[in-house]
Amino acid sequence: MKPTLPILPPAMLGILGGGQLGRMFALAAKTMGYRVTVLDPDPDAPAAAFADRHLCAPFDDAAALAELAECAAVTTEFENVNADAMRLLAQHTVVSPSGDCVAVAQNRILEKERIRAAGLQTAPYQAVRVADDLGDASAALLPGILKTATLGYDGKGQIRVNTVDEAKAAFAELGGVACVLEKTVDLRGEISVVVCRLNADNVQTYDPAENIHENGILAYSIVPARLNADICAQARQMAVRLAHELDYVGVLAVEMFVVGDAHELVVNEIAPRPHNSGHHTIDACAASQFQQQVRLMCGLPPADTKLFSPCCMANILGDVWGADGSEPNWQPLQSEPRVHLHLYGKKAARKGRKMGHFTVLADDAATALDKAQKLHGLL
Repeated sequence: MKPTLPILPPAMLGILGGGQLGRMFALAAKTMGYRVTVLDPDPDAPAAAFADRHLCAPFDDAAALAELAECAAVTTEFENVNADAMRLLAQHTVVSPSGDCVAVAQNRILEKERIRAAGLQTAPYQAVRVADDLGDASAALLPGILKTATLGYDGKGQIRVNTVDEAKAAFAELGGVACVLEKTVDLRGEISVVVCRLNADNVQTYDPAENIHENGILAYSIVPARLNADICAQARQMAVRLAHELDYVGVLAVEMFVVGDAHELVVNEIAPRPHNSGHHTIDACAASQFQQQVRLMCGLPPADTKLFSPCCMANILGDVWGADGSEPNWQPLQSEPRVHLHLYGKKAARKGRKMGHFTVLADDAATALDKAQKLHGLL
């Protein structure tokens, strides 16, 4: 029998995935009085340090899933988890977000269909399932980006193309798997909105974050976004509309492009979990996105999302570690009273691997970004 909502401490909560998002979830849950079980095949999973129980097994391991099903509620920290496993767990316990929502986020074709079903714009695109789908009609989408429909993240699984022949070659290079060909837009910026939804009557959003990427990986998130109030309000409304379309329960990140002189908003993609661009909420908001994840999976209404201070979150990648594995110089960060450092406890640093982040609080967003960039240069 499934637990009765709301679920209160000291109930055991489960999470699929033990990376940094699972680690921050576990820390929030433990602080709120819950116990935590993490399922992750990595014996050094960062979340395991804060978990009561670490099921060190593959995500589709039947015995491990059976143990996870004993938790009062289960969530996930990444979208490439087996959606069918989540559907199976939902037969025995409370699961959020649903396996169906995760399945949408796993596939760019389904994702774009659902975004448009909500009456929202995407960049012009074409589903490419076989090479013959790329023909004369595809030229209208060029120049563009060919993206794998599944398993792409942080800029991986994407190739820029200028001609139909280039698109066909890129399709072959990507392995002939299902893709979308997406027209390049007049990009003026990228923003994201983190939505916290329990049901149609209980929804909160955080202030939109303005995101700066480097080499396809998020480098800085500036909050509040440096856009006018009407566009920020529209972004919030669009994100909520999409969450309602999906009947979503949990924390949902909606990434958007800011396009053209008119700063038109088009939805790029969604993430069915807390998001890198929402990490500032730990230090700058009334409640963090991870506290929200705990509350929503337990059937509790979302907490206040008020922003207490303009800020900038900066990712720390493995690139700043020494070739011998030596630590960066943390003193410049730790010496600043309005800077908060978060390290993820990962054993090995690798180029492009997210190892931590820091958040700079300031009197305005531009100042926060400037200081974050200067401090990052000192690592």
